[in-house]
Amino acid sequence: MRRIALRLLTAALAAVLICVGVPAQAAVPDSPAVTYTNPIAAQRADPHIFKHTDGYYYFTATVPEYDRIVLRRATTIQGLSTAAETTIWTKHSSGIMGAHIWAPEIHSIDGKWYVYFAAGSTSDVWAIRMYVLEGTGANPLTATWTEKGQITTTWESFSLDATTFVVNGVRYLAWAQRNPSEDNNTSLFLAKMSNPWTISGTPVELSQPTLSWETVGYKVNEGPAVIQHGGKVFMTYSASATDANYCLGMLTASATADLTSASSWTKSATPVFQSSAATSQYGPGHNSFTTSEDGKSDILVYHDRSYKDISGDPLNDPNRRTRVQKVYWKSDGTPDFGIPVADGVTPQRLSSYNYPDRFIRHWEYRAKIEANVSPLADSQFRVVTGLAGTGTVSLESANYPGYYLRHKNFEVWVEKNDGTAAFASDASFYQRSGLADSAGISYESYNYAGRYIRHSNYLLYVQAVSTTAAQADATFYAQ
Repeated sequence: MRRIALRLLTAALAAVLICVGVPAQAAVPDSPAVTYTNPIAAQRADPHIFKHTDGYYYFTATVPEYDRIVLRRATTIQGLSTAAETTIWTKHSSGIMGAHIWAPEIHSIDGKWYVYFAAGSTSDVWAIRMYVLEGTGANPLTATWTEKGQITTTWESFSLDATTFVVNGVRYLAWAQRNPSEDNNTSLFLAKMSNPWTISGTPVELSQPTLSWETVGYKVNEGPAVIQHGGKVFMTYSASATDANYCLGMLTASATADLTSASSWTKSATPVFQSSAATSQYGPGHNSFTTSEDGKSDILVYHDRSYKDISGDPLNDPNRRTRVQKVYWKSDGTPDFGIPVADGVTPQRLSSYNYPDRFIRHWEYRAKIEANVSPLADSQFRVVTGLAGTGTVSLESANYPGYYLRHKNFEVWVEKNDGTAAFASDASFYQRSGLADSAGISYESYNYAGRYIRHSNYLLYVQAVSTTAAQADATFYAQ
């Protein structure tokens, strides 16, 4: 009886706290911060990173010579940047599979390795078709590879960018192909598979390029990639020419729907990922997805260029680079890719310890905490070496590079670094263990010892924190 009474008292107290507006303690986030340094690989387009159960990440991509398929492996995503590269297959000297070796993807299916890729012919380099390699052996870099041949579809037409995925135990193939009855370059198709190199049934056309941002330069839907979350299937794809206009769109379906029915899918009205002049990233696209080393974060893998203007055909420009950044999930269960972040270390978000759905963000340059932040990049900060040095850190805005969180009159703002010693001091902090939870983070002012970044009425200040409530206000989790 005493135990039941105690439970009732605890529940009643919790109800009282909620009624008076005192938030409960936040749990440590399910998806903690994970950072990488971009780019991962120079001159590697159409990247695909596969995380295998053997503890390795496997990486393949289009090489600018368009003549071979290469693989790297490492135990970390960052490690792929310096991993040795092995050529596992080279184009034919004549005939089919003899030109334009594009967009390889590596998958492990039923104990064997499969690489999907596109290739032209020496007699017609634009006779692009989809092909499959099968590898036998634990390590695909040393496996024995055999050609399983072309993936046959409805038409003998320009086709590429095959990817495979499983939903509810059913394996599918998605790809891009020229539909002879349409006035465009490629549309997106989907079919079930009877084995890793053969589709079954009649393919369904999921999307064709009809929107203005899908038809710049070329009318293109290509490069499908799939990620699943919360009972939904999300298929990103690339659109428009492969210059600065290249961008990602997205299709969404319920995981319980008939995925081979076009009506099950809804297309985004606007791009979900596109060029950012602020961060000097142009033409992001042809993505894939993987997961972080701890398995708790989804990672977007893509290519882009660090400049906008290209001389000649973009396909002859070799400087598309492989890059990665964390995927965030909105409260409605849909992905938020934000913007292609600046080169260097990737940014983080900082959620409030006592208001777990609220993140530090800037709004008209004032720093505050807020839920459902849009655009996402307003709540992303790069944790970099402190402008004042001496073991400090500074928090640089993701969408305003060169702007930092700094205090003035003890209010926290996001302002451009003016190069002065005063700014450096105001924008530098000691990163401490969370005052309310050691798993969190607190930021102590470099030039005002004992004062921490904290929120009050949802705005950020640099203040002394002498009470339990103040310590909670000054504690954040990196996500």
